[in-house]
Amino acid sequence: MAVEHALEISDASSNDDGKIRTGSIWTCIAHIITGVIGAGVLSLAWSTAQLGWIGGPFAMLCFALVTYISAFMLSECYRSPHPEKGARNYSYMDAVRKTLGKKHTWFCGFLQYLSLFGVSTAYVITTATCMRAIQRSNCYHKEGHGAPCSGGENFFMLMFGLVQIFFSQIPDFHNMRWLSVVAAMMSFTYSFIGFGLGLAKVIGNGTIKGGIGGVHTASTAQKVWKVSQAIGDVAFAYPYSVILIEIQDTVKSPPPENQTIKKASMASIIITTFFYLCCGCFGYAAFGDDTPGNLLTGFGFYEPYWLIDFANICIIVHLIGGYQVYSQPIFAFVERWLSIKLPLTGLVNDFYNIHLPFLPSFRINLFRIFFRTLYVASTTGLALGFPYFNQVLALLGAISFWPLAIYFPVEMYFVQRKIAPWTSKWVVLQVFSVGCLLVSIFALVGSMEGLFVQRR
Repeated sequence: MAVEHALEISDASSNDDGKIRTGSIWTCIAHIITGVIGAGVLSLAWSTAQLGWIGGPFAMLCFALVTYISAFMLSECYRSPHPEKGARNYSYMDAVRKTLGKKHTWFCGFLQYLSLFGVSTAYVITTATCMRAIQRSNCYHKEGHGAPCSGGENFFMLMFGLVQIFFSQIPDFHNMRWLSVVAAMMSFTYSFIGFGLGLAKVIGNGTIKGGIGGVHTASTAQKVWKVSQAIGDVAFAYPYSVILIEIQDTVKSPPPENQTIKKASMASIIITTFFYLCCGCFGYAAFGDDTPGNLLTGFGFYEPYWLIDFANICIIVHLIGGYQVYSQPIFAFVERWLSIKLPLTGLVNDFYNIHLPFLPSFRINLFRIFFRTLYVASTTGLALGFPYFNQVLALLGAISFWPLAIYFPVEMYFVQRKIAPWTSKWVVLQVFSVGCLLVSIFALVGSMEGLFVQRR
């Protein structure tokens, strides 16, 4: 056992802060895919339907490129001031504080944790939608497609919240590799099912539905709102900037962490873009103007019902892991901040070992139990108040896209690489940032209009 322990230490990264890191390119890909392929993929067929055959695929490819550029720049900021030899930044906000200063930190922290909280809330909504879809699928199979099969989703949201109270006690990112791997496998499974069902329906129809201009609407204004909401949905589906630094902090070195995360980002974006294009395009080709907002729960597909049920079960399992990927940075920030502010408080800093028969021992902390339970309860409560799938996704994507995925990575990259103002690289990146800002504003206006319409 001593030899095994020595080998484990030598294979991990604990060079400069004493913290053992065992993450690899494969664990990074698992974390990224768990964070990226989630609720967003299910709305892409609807988004493609609003944007049309040219606009839909073009938007997904553009956001894929933008996401990789953002990840490339942000990966350079894990260490400061040098991207390979500087001091570690353990979170996105740490990187902003050390690189851009305190004024940017408060704004960044508010947006980052608002985004993480919002994604967690969206995952509660999505999971409940999938649970309800399983119930309706079985009802339609027994009673016929015209049966009412009515019922709410509040009970399912509460069930998901109870499950997350248990999983939220996982200490941190380093202890949830197994959950990310399982969740990533589930995302591949239901994405393949969505793609396969869309392809089968296209073949069954004998024609490819849809058009260049997308879904026909009653007025130009309504079309503009739908297009902007669709762009917000695509924006939500891609960027993972808010969790990239936390994922990078799990990586062992050598090689340098920024090299590993760049390769993982490239592989993950290629994989996700492939699935996004398949699900979005084949979903639109299958249903045309009648494309549902959620491909696997909108009941364009009724049979085989057992496959629909299995796909939704895969989504539920994936979102259990995805919820944790987006919640762990908030848990880590609050608990680390309080341990520094209250170093002598037992409630915050004392851990107790628990031994149960037939199970490995584990440690508990009273504040961790209280705070993480309260967090899960708050996301569940907000989901109960705003159960609007596409509108919530679009709003979250529009709010967080530009500042977190574009503005802060660009500004930090300027500082890290010492890029002087008005140089060619500076001008190109500023034009890139302003262009993304305009897209984000356009998506924000449309998503807010869609949410207000649903609330009426």
